[in-house]
Amino acid sequence: MSVADWLISAEERDNRATRLDRRHRDGFAWTVGNDVRPLVHGVSYFAELLRCVRSMRAGDLLLFTDWRGDPDQAMNAAGDEISVLLCEAVTRGVVVKGLVWRSHLDAFTFSEQENRHLGEDIGAAGGECLRDMRVRLGGSHHQKFVVLRHPGRPQLDVAFVGGIDLCHSRRDDSGHRGDDQPQPIAAVYGPRPPWHDIQLAIRGPAVGDIETVFRERWQDPAPLSRNPFNRCIDAIRREDTSPGLLPAQLPDPLPWGSHTVQVLRTYPHRRAGYPFAPEGERSIARAYEKVLARAHTLIYLEDQYFWSAEVAACFAAALRARPGLRLIAILPHHPDADGRLSLPPNLVGQQRALDHLRAAGGDRVAVYGIENRSGIPVYVHAKVSVVDNVWASVGSDNLNLRSWTHDSELSCAIMDETADPRMPVSLNRFGDEPGVFARELRLALAREHLDRRPGDDSDLIDPRTAFAAFHDSAATLDRWYADGKRGPRPPGRLRPHHAPRLDSATLAWATPLYRMLYDPDGRPRSLRRRHRFRRPRTGPPLTPADAGSRLSRGRSVRG
Repeated sequence: MSVADWLISAEERDNRATRLDRRHRDGFAWTVGNDVRPLVHGVSYFAELLRCVRSMRAGDLLLFTDWRGDPDQAMNAAGDEISVLLCEAVTRGVVVKGLVWRSHLDAFTFSEQENRHLGEDIGAAGGECLRDMRVRLGGSHHQKFVVLRHPGRPQLDVAFVGGIDLCHSRRDDSGHRGDDQPQPIAAVYGPRPPWHDIQLAIRGPAVGDIETVFRERWQDPAPLSRNPFNRCIDAIRREDTSPGLLPAQLPDPLPWGSHTVQVLRTYPHRRAGYPFAPEGERSIARAYEKVLARAHTLIYLEDQYFWSAEVAACFAAALRARPGLRLIAILPHHPDADGRLSLPPNLVGQQRALDHLRAAGGDRVAVYGIENRSGIPVYVHAKVSVVDNVWASVGSDNLNLRSWTHDSELSCAIMDETADPRMPVSLNRFGDEPGVFARELRLALAREHLDRRPGDDSDLIDPRTAFAAFHDSAATLDRWYADGKRGPRPPGRLRPHHAPRLDSATLAWATPLYRMLYDPDGRPRSLRRRHRFRRPRTGPPLTPADAGSRLSRGRSVRG
């Protein structure tokens, strides 16, 4: 098996302005020799992040980006807060630089004040945490990653990438009783919403790629916001809006393990654009298109949304092309918003996406939600894909047009050089062998959802029998409820996902809101018209110098 059959090339990334692929001397658009460990749930991630940051010393470098950051978020049961952790690192001499999305107003259930306070705390300690609004109109910076570098101690270098924000509600565990510091969402999830999520801990050369993603954003010469009101308020508050210098980038860490990692991103198309992505980047979407063309046995997904008929069409095409292909999707039972005006637009895109999948795959498509042992639904915030036990992806991106085209996103695709010898040893027509990482990630998630102990997964190794095991577990739990919950609750947390159907009158007003506000399309008009995620080559692409020239001529950037 060649990883080039599964991973996108630099040309397929379709963004020659980025340093991400040019920094690889071997010409590949990925790195080999990494060690990747999945940290399922916020408790696991926060504990590991806390341990690693506390081991940093003077001269080390800590870089992070986030969608939301709550300064008082506890990192452990003792109540150690993220703001204190980062500020203490600064006082020890660690160079701390952060970029958080400026966010919309708190009145619209966003996090403007929280993100500002986190930045103020770090700035007061001597670090820098800037609020970045260099986004498309209505967009956000949704990347969630932390990079830790240690001059002279490269064996400690690590990057954390995934979907877990440094904020309230995220510190949950496999029992899914919720975070002690909850962020309210739809009432059906209760006062302490159970939360399912995942982050990766990456060691090896890929750390350098993820650091490059941060450096490209930090070194963007465009102002953090072009909104005159924002700039006036920032001036009154004397808020730091000028990124300081970064230390020179260290050489990549030496190979550490058997995992190949490809860094994938989304940046929107904007007037003048980013210097590192003048015409945007849609490598996440391109990666899915390539991988789905090879999918043969099972696509396993966990996602917060799964919106958009156009995104679903990529999966539906694979299901139509290969009659033996199955798809399992784990989604929230209910959207996170339940207002009279906010709920229907949340349902529009998913209703159409799932209709596409079921029309293509019939009973080969299974969609579930999860609940805890008390019967409270668990909010699925994870963004995970595993295809044929060969390719896995974890990141900040959801399966919708917003994540594939409109907001900034970061995801990592992982393949394992170590083949899994357990049967079946080949799952597709190409003879590709399952990798240990992809299969073990899927099995770990499956064991949790089915209430299995470690090692109790002999019927889950083969994706075909795993599909049946998911169905049987969900059906058994449904029968227990139908029988009035008589007797002990059966093991398993899966229940079939049944979203309410919207009538034509509701669709008439909710669909425009969904398209404009909830799931906007950030592609150039030419790609939107063609329903494509990659530009046809008609001439040389923009370079960083071209983008800088446009900026110097005063062409504004939205946001």
